[in-house]
Order: sequence, then C-alpha cells, then structure tokens
Amino acid sequence: MTDAVAPASLPEARPEINWTVLLLGFAGMVIGQFMAILDIQIVAASLTQIQAGIGASADQISWVQTIYLLAEVVIIPLTAYLTRMFGTRPVYVVAAGAFIVTSILTGLSSSVEMMIIMRAFQGLAAGAMIPAVFATAMTVFPPDKRVTANVIVGLIVTLAPTIGPTLGGHLTDSLGWRWLFFINAPVGLLVIFLVGRYATFDQGDRSLAKGVDWWGVGLMTVFLLSMQYVIEEGAKEGWFDEPLILWLTVAAALTGAAFIWRQLTYAKPIVSLRPFQDRNFSLGMVMNFVAGASLFGGTFILPLFLGQIRHYSAAEVGTTMLISGLVMFISAPIAGRLVRAMDARIPMVLGFGLAAYGVGLGARVTEDWGFWQFAGLQAWRGIGVMIAMIAAQQMSVSTLPVSMMKDASSLVNLIRNVGGAVGLAVLTTVLTHQTAVHYGDLTAAVSLGNLESQTMLEGLTSMMEARGVFDPEGAARKAFAGMLNRQASVLAFGDAFFVLAAGCAMAAVLALFAAPAKAPTAPGGGGGH
Repeated sequence: MTDAVAPASLPEARPEINWTVLLLGFAGMVIGQFMAILDIQIVAASLTQIQAGIGASADQISWVQTIYLLAEVVIIPLTAYLTRMFGTRPVYVVAAGAFIVTSILTGLSSSVEMMIIMRAFQGLAAGAMIPAVFATAMTVFPPDKRVTANVIVGLIVTLAPTIGPTLGGHLTDSLGWRWLFFINAPVGLLVIFLVGRYATFDQGDRSLAKGVDWWGVGLMTVFLLSMQYVIEEGAKEGWFDEPLILWLTVAAALTGAAFIWRQLTYAKPIVSLRPFQDRNFSLGMVMNFVAGASLFGGTFILPLFLGQIRHYSAAEVGTTMLISGLVMFISAPIAGRLVRAMDARIPMVLGFGLAAYGVGLGARVTEDWGFWQFAGLQAWRGIGVMIAMIAAQQMSVSTLPVSMMKDASSLVNLIRNVGGAVGLAVLTTVLTHQTAVHYGDLTAAVSLGNLESQTMLEGLTSMMEARGVFDPEGAARKAFAGMLNRQASVLAFGDAFFVLAAGCAMAAVLALFAAPAKAPTAPGGGGGH
C-alpha cells in the first residue's frame, strides 16, 4: 500500500535545477539590463561635450536623452508579447546585438540628426532587454529564491541611473564622449554569449504570429509617444500654452482610451491588462510609479542644485552622487531579508517612510549645502528607495499566476519609467513656478525699503566703484538682482524636495491598503501558482 502511494507523489516533485546554467544565463540578462538602464543617464554629465562634438543647439541636444526614453517606453509593453511568441533567449540576443550596433553608430555620429536617429534605435533595443529580467526572476527561480533574484533586479534598476552621471563624467574626461557609447560593445558581446548559450528558460509560441493586433500596436505607439513627449517637454514649452503640447495631450487621451478598449475586447491583445484585476498588482503599480518618480526625481534634482547653485564640475557632482549608489548597494541584502521575512506591506511602508524622511531633509536646503550636507539625505533616500522598490515589485506579483508574469513585468517597468518622467516634469514645473514666486516675494520685501537690503546695495555699489566699473550703481543693482534670483532658486529647490517627500509619504500610506502578501519561503510554497 505504501509502495503504491509513493509513485503517485513523484509527479509533484520539482525538476532538478542546473544552477550553473541558470545563474550564468540570468547574469547575462542582468548585465544587459544594467547596460540598458545605465544609458539613460550616462550622457547626463557630458551633454555639453556631446553638443560641441556634433554641433547641436541647446534645444537639439536635449533630444539625445528624450528620444531614448520615448523609444524605450514604446517597446517595453511589446516585449512580453515578443518573448511569448519567440522565447526569451532569441528576443534578448537580437536586442543585445541591435544595442551594440546602434551604440557604435551613435558614438560615430557626426551630426545631431544622425545621433538622434541612432539613439532612437538604441532605445528600442534597450527597452526590449529591460522587462525580461524581472519576468525571468519571478518565473524561472524557485519560490524561495525569487526574493533574492528580485533584490538583484532592484539593485540594478536603482543603481544604474544613480551612477550613470558619475561614470559618464569620468569616462568623458578620460577617453572622450564617444566612449560613452563604444563601451557598450564589449559588454554587449558578453551578454550575447551568456544569454545565447545559457538562457534556455522557455520556448516561444509561434502561433501568436497569426492575428497580431496591429491596430493595438498603432494605438499604443501613438498613445505612449504622445504622452511621453507631453510629460518630457511640457514644462519647457509652457504646457498648454504651446499648441503642439495641447494637441498631443488630446491625441494621448483619445488613443489611450481606444487602446484600453481594444486590449479588453481583442482575442489576442498585444498587451494583456488582466493583471490589473488583481488588487495587489494595481496598488503595486501606484507604488512603482512613486518609486520611479523618487528614483529618477532624486537623480535629477540633486545634480541640478549642485551644478546651478554650487557650480560643481561634472566630476564633483558625480562624487557627491556616489553616496546614493554606495548606500543602495550596501542596503540591498538588508532589503531582501526584510521582504523575505515579513508581509511585503511592512517593508514597503518602512521604505517609503525612510525615503520621505531623507528627501524631506532637503526642504531646509541652503546655498551652502555641499557633500556632507547631502550625504545624510542621500543615505536615507537610498536605503528607503531600495527597500520600497523591492517590496513594491514583490507585492505587485505576489498574488499573480506565473502565466501573467511576462505581461506584469512589462507593465511594472513601463509604469516605473512613466513615473520617473512624470516626477521630472512635476519637479521642473515646481522649480520654474516657485522660483518666480519666491523672487517676487524677495523683490517686494526689498522695495519696501528694507534697511539690511539697502545697506547691502550700498556695499555692492562701493565695491563696484573700487573696481572702476563704468556704472557702479547699475552694476550693483544687477548683482543684487542676481543674488535675489539665486536665493529664490534655493527656496524653490527646497519646495521641490518637499513635493518629492510628500509623494513618498502618500505612497507609504497607500501601501497599508494592500492585501497581505508574505514572500514564499518553502520550495514547494506555490508562489506564483
């Protein structure tokens, strides 16, 4: 009787995992993801050198970053469909190969037009490499190892954009700006070798090639391109005062609604929206949106302050920003232990709370703040974002079946990127608006005959006279206006830090409404089944 029962339980046993093959294949994908995310920010500290190298205007050079993000946002949702159709390995190898070629061509660009076109194709290749890593971590690894794999993915997602400007600045100083792109070639070849040889994780379903939802692809492309352009460029163009921004907003609203309807009614949707039926996934998307805004917003606002207010060089900005990267790297194992040991809501509240506290310190920023003053802010923000992002990713998929993981991964990455773009747009608008408000308040106070201001103005006039300036009084007033504008900018940066902190605090509160989702710890613990 006992002998008869034993064989019946054999089909329940998990197949033995070849850890060497699994880890080498996954490592290749992780390196590719790091490379793809790094290239978003690696040009940030070197835009001036690139501008001079290709003869671009100030307006044109901003597109070197913008077009990469636009292309990424379009391809990320399609990646799940492509990997289901062809399999993870072929899609990843082709994407890595395309990334190498487009990176070399971008580095060889002799005109701004060529660089923008090549950066668009580079962004398409990069976007195809980003979401597959998280999907693999959540489906290929056994349940008790998924949090560890998730920690690795979270570390890459947070670390790459943080060290991007630092690495880019030093690379440009040492070898020239073209090596920002050439460096991708040897790394990409390593990715192709590892993924091509070891990433035998799944098989494609070629039947999906029949009945492709081309209308869905078209609607999604117009929707995402329009939305991303409005978010990226709206603040610079004065939002709806610019007709192009207004019409693209209308286009995004109409095509967005049509796209959602199409995906809900078409038999083979290009992007499955079924994960949104899960309460934790929907809340997790809000968390990932805020995490993206905090991650990219913090990486945006701090270098801007150090460059505009403190006039730091690219290398000095990079050195100051390194604190965030170091803290994230050190705290990643701690974050993994927390998420693994308890209900994901607890580390999520803790993470967003710490991020809110850290960023909130910046609300009291002064023009004298430098490395040491920002060290505490970056440390608290770094550990908070790391814990919150890993917990948010874990909670988002904790109650989803494995069959939805590829779609869920694409949506997680898309929402995080959009959150980052929205965060940058909001912060840019806050800085512009609040600088004008504070400048008006400061000039009003001066016009009331403030004694301290008059004394300072007289001192500046005397200084200009001593230097032999032709119009000492006019020069003194100009210098005084510059001082007021500088102080107004500092106050506006404080407001921007406060807005970022408020967003993190609200996310901490929203996390309490998620359903309990403890990470699986036993090998047979059905995570994702």
